[in-house]
Amino acid sequence: MTSHVQDMYGTLEAVGLDDELALERAYVAMCREAMTRQVDDAQYQVVAGEDVSGDGAGAEALGRYLRTRARRMAEEPDSPLFFGRLDFEDSEEADDHRRQRYYIGRRRVSEHPAAPPLVIDWRAPVSRTYYQASALDPRGVAVRRRFGWATWSHGAPEDLTGLEDEHLDHARGDGDAASAIVAAEIERPRLGPMRDIVATIQPEQDNLVRSELNESVCVQGAPGSGKTAVGLHRAAYLLYTFPERLQRSGLLIVGPNRTFLRYIAEVLPSLGEIDIAQLTVEDVVARHPVRRVDTEEAGALKHSERMTTVLERALYARVKHPEESIAVTDGSYRWRVDSSDLARVIDEVRAMGVPYAVGREHVRTRVVTLIQQQAERRAGPKSVTWARKIGRSKPVAALLEAAWPVARPEEVVAGLLRDPAVLEAAADGVFDADEQRALLWAKPPRSEKSATWSVEDMLLLDEVAGLIERPEGYGHVVVDEAQDLSPMQCRAIARRSAFGSLTVLGDLAQATAPWSARSWQEQLEHLGKTQATVVPLTTGFRVPAAVMELANRLVGALGVDVPPARSLRHDGELTVRAVDALADATVSAVRAALDREGSVAVIAADDAVAATSAALRKAGIETATAEEVGTAARVTVLPATVVKGLEYDHVVVVEPAAIVESEPRGLHRLYVVVTRAVSRLDVLHARPLPEPLVV
Repeated sequence: MTSHVQDMYGTLEAVGLDDELALERAYVAMCREAMTRQVDDAQYQVVAGEDVSGDGAGAEALGRYLRTRARRMAEEPDSPLFFGRLDFEDSEEADDHRRQRYYIGRRRVSEHPAAPPLVIDWRAPVSRTYYQASALDPRGVAVRRRFGWATWSHGAPEDLTGLEDEHLDHARGDGDAASAIVAAEIERPRLGPMRDIVATIQPEQDNLVRSELNESVCVQGAPGSGKTAVGLHRAAYLLYTFPERLQRSGLLIVGPNRTFLRYIAEVLPSLGEIDIAQLTVEDVVARHPVRRVDTEEAGALKHSERMTTVLERALYARVKHPEESIAVTDGSYRWRVDSSDLARVIDEVRAMGVPYAVGREHVRTRVVTLIQQQAERRAGPKSVTWARKIGRSKPVAALLEAAWPVARPEEVVAGLLRDPAVLEAAADGVFDADEQRALLWAKPPRSEKSATWSVEDMLLLDEVAGLIERPEGYGHVVVDEAQDLSPMQCRAIARRSAFGSLTVLGDLAQATAPWSARSWQEQLEHLGKTQATVVPLTTGFRVPAAVMELANRLVGALGVDVPPARSLRHDGELTVRAVDALADATVSAVRAALDREGSVAVIAADDAVAATSAALRKAGIETATAEEVGTAARVTVLPATVVKGLEYDHVVVVEPAAIVESEPRGLHRLYVVVTRAVSRLDVLHARPLPEPLVV
């Protein structure tokens, strides 16, 4: 710690609040100067590293590391460099931190790499105390200070607007007082993309964020409980804590749709992590352009778990018992393997349960072993080179082609969906005749090369590809809105995390897909993580109590076992109005919302969105669409089917009955819709309300 920093620390104790604010602003300026030097130094090291001597591989690895570090630092968004401070007591409980003071921020800041940090990364071990300490368990902390920043601040010194101290030592005893700064941050108006919650993480959220890498966790989160933020912050924490392991194996974020991914896109970069794959399930399994749309019935069948049996049968229908023996010429010798021995090899390998391509090589190896045993009895030990030659011989190759041929996913799936006889054989006892007809392509292509594929077909291709050869997996996968994954989608994700861990996020009450799970045990089984711990988050920090009370009326009619949610927010507004003219009422509601701060969402049934948008534009109100989610638009008109995971200060719900009637799980969809409001919810209806909402 430098002497001028020590001088400032000593001075803080003897000054008033205004003076402390001035000194903290001076500390902000010093940290920003240090951060600028860090960025400049990273760029300099890239240039200097080009002249480093050594072997080519080492120099290339060093250069790659330095360039990545410099790019990450240069691309980090401007934001306040710290949000909290810890002052430790002079006591045994403080341990190695006694009489120390630490500023907590989104990333480490220091005057130079060897110097003590001016700001400690929120993911560092000591930072956990910032989130977990309380008056009942101070953990050696005397004072926890929170900093208030101007709205949308980029971290300039003058943007530091307030201080708030919690005295956690028992002598002062006010450590459990509610934080006005935390409340203000949670209630701050929502415009643009989702922001991080690093300054407001609650203890129960922090426990999930800091779960070990080898632990799979399932979060059943009520609306506004921060489950998505928890998953993203856990990703950032794991990347910080286990950099080498995750650099090798990677980390993947899976979201329900592109609207959602655009909304969350800035969270990880704000936490210093910029090279993370953020994909939908459709992106994960994509192999070909999608040019065909399945019928609703065919799509549901392809998403079902039953499809896995049919695909496995179709693949392994290619495996045959050889009808004849094989003979391999080896110089003056001729080695023969009887068809019965070959059939036994096929059966034994099939029973091993290894991937298809691996099984094919096992057959080759075992047949070569049978030949080698004959050769060694006659002519002595054989070399590895000899074994390779026998394995590549024409008789062995012909055997493999006949008994365990090479398979391509496209060939297997196209053959299944275009040929009624192939489908009937594979689907016997799994799909009835009507279901088989629904699965067959209406216009069968001549071959798989001319096939046009649907979104659901990508899942089938991925399943078969996984049966043939296991894909490379990720060290950790975060999957959000997991309650809506079909069994086949779950299996696609499970293949990417077979040797890694999962963070599963969702809410069974928000399960809207036809195949959505009704229990987490069922879903975790499909995901291959039955040992994962299911943790409920029932406290809503985003949704006001009045809105949550309305939403809880729906829960009893949803047929799922989830605890009712409660809200810590008592500042919201709820209006439910019967109107004669929906379009006029919507325009009036939006105009009233625009008189106040924050973002506005107008949510309607999908087939009513165009008319709703037209009415607002006709009234002179500029609107954005679902494709523009994440921008700073004040008013966005959204179909009910894409709002999951989004949040807005003011939400106008247009005709709940139409939303409910638009899909089989319409009440679940309405539950999602009404819980998007952060401050105010305005429900407009010309028709009778759905029964659970009637008081």
